[in-house]
Amino acid sequence: MKIYNYNGTSRNRIGDKVRELRKAEGLSQKDLAARLQTEGYDFTDVTILRIEKGQRFVPDYEVVLIAKCFHVSTDYLLGVSDR
Repeated sequence: MKIYNYNGTSRNRIGDKVRELRKAEGLSQKDLAARLQTEGYDFTDVTILRIEKGQRFVPDYEVVLIAKCFHVSTDYLLGVSDR
């Protein structure tokens, strides 16, 4: 699966969904980073910002962690399914 948009500028496919889910839960980027840190991963608000802007590659294990955090499927984050 490609990790770049068709124009080749994005380093991930989940940024828009992460931003949408984060805002729907009323979380700041710092709040989301703190939530993910409780799972033992090194996230900061800058990490979340870069993910949301498509500037950071997101490895598979982080996609799984973010999906679990929001109680959605990885397919939803990747834009393959509606939820």
